[in-house]
Amino acid sequence: MNRPNSMRLRRYLSSSILVKAIPICRLLICAVIGSVIIAAAASDSRSIARQARDWRTQHERDILQEFSNLLAIPNLASDEPNIQRNAAAIRAMLEKRGLTAQLLTLADAPPIVVGDFSTPSAQRTVAFYAHYDGQPVDPLGWKSDPWKPVMRDQSGHDVDWQDARGIDPEWRLYARSAGDDKAPIIGMLAAIDALRSSGVTPSVNIRLVFEGEEEAGSPHLARYLEEYPKLLRPDAWVICDGPVHQSRRMELFFGARGTTDLELTVYGPVKGLHDGHYGNWVPNPIVRLTHLIDSMRDENGHILVKGFYNDVRAPTSAERATLTKIPDIEGDLRREFQIGAMEGGGKHLNEVLLLPALNVRGIVSGHVGDKASNTIQTEARASIDFRLVPNETPESINRLVEQHRESQGYTIVRQAPDAGTRMQHPKIVLVEWGAGYPPARTSIDLPLSREIFDIMTIAGHEPVRLPTSGGSIPMYLFQQPNNTPVIGLPIANHDDNQHAADENLRLQNLWDAIEIYAALFAALPSH
Repeated sequence: MNRPNSMRLRRYLSSSILVKAIPICRLLICAVIGSVIIAAAASDSRSIARQARDWRTQHERDILQEFSNLLAIPNLASDEPNIQRNAAAIRAMLEKRGLTAQLLTLADAPPIVVGDFSTPSAQRTVAFYAHYDGQPVDPLGWKSDPWKPVMRDQSGHDVDWQDARGIDPEWRLYARSAGDDKAPIIGMLAAIDALRSSGVTPSVNIRLVFEGEEEAGSPHLARYLEEYPKLLRPDAWVICDGPVHQSRRMELFFGARGTTDLELTVYGPVKGLHDGHYGNWVPNPIVRLTHLIDSMRDENGHILVKGFYNDVRAPTSAERATLTKIPDIEGDLRREFQIGAMEGGGKHLNEVLLLPALNVRGIVSGHVGDKASNTIQTEARASIDFRLVPNETPESINRLVEQHRESQGYTIVRQAPDAGTRMQHPKIVLVEWGAGYPPARTSIDLPLSREIFDIMTIAGHEPVRLPTSGGSIPMYLFQQPNNTPVIGLPIANHDDNQHAADENLRLQNLWDAIEIYAALFAALPSH
């Protein structure tokens, strides 16, 4: 190319292509700068986590003492005096750290405790949620008093942790709510202590929100969200409830299945009858009930109710891609649970969790063993729960299930039938629905989703990402009214005996949580 042509080409490029490319360049530069800011913030999480770890190793006994004191307060949601004690204790713990603490109240509802760890320059508020109430206990099933925390080693022997030479991270603290859900409360407060000791200020406004009736179904949560929108409508939620992945890796879940429950009662004769005299002539309610259940669900867990899967939203490509990266622990679980086969029709566990489920919680009628009698029972009752996925709702499921009942020849009643009703209809079923709530799911591709994942990974705790958890929590309420992002970050060990006797927390899970909370509090981008 000769020089004049070269100069003309340069002038042409300057006056046309490059000029037209300026808006594109600006977009690219902004995107790169944004990515650099996020990466820089995330990179700080490594040193923040390390500082939190150093602080924790010097204060383990203090952390465990505060944890034990909180666990020692009984926390059944219906036990108002002790629930108030829990709320007051948590508020005092927040104020001790200089946080602005409040007790939100509604008539006849346990308080919600709110603590603010604010930064004047922050442009967004991220709320971290946990609950301080627990499941009912049957002390006879526990090895020790559920309200007197006990430390045990890997062999199950009691340990005097206060006078021990060192604290073994594999030890476990046993008490009601040790894993579900007082551990995150202690982890967050310890993380704040660690940040304060290092002079680190949060990049966002951190709001700690602790509910007092989650284990009772959160019946007042919707009203709380409506009554206190300034405090309970943040820019994003992190739900710190539940166990980590079975591989022991930390976990992020982006959805939760909805739920609704059902009590079914099927009727036989009005009084118990000798089955030798009347068997195979008088209808047996146990047999009828088991056949009714069998018509709803096969042995692989597939729901047979017509139309049940019509509203199920297919997983996105990103969610499907995430499934391939989840560690395969199904062989370990089979050995742990001592089962020779699984339901699900050959699908992996996390594929199954993307589908709705029908589970029979219990059947009651008559007796077995030494107490069995040759009697045709008067009724048989089953308790069933449904787990729902987007876009199902309790109302849509209720309608389909009742249509199925009728297709099986049953007359539905809402209260125990009288003599006239019994004589008029050959097959009667009493249907009693629980309240229930819909499912929820946050996109795994949102900036917040990526930010939390990156911060945790750089901090040394790369999480397993699950499109949805198998359990049900009212995430949908936190999403309202503007589809607020809600992400789950559990910390308890997967074998913590959640809701059962001898509930426990593995100490390393608490230590890891302190590091991650500190990293997130400090490194989440402020925009």
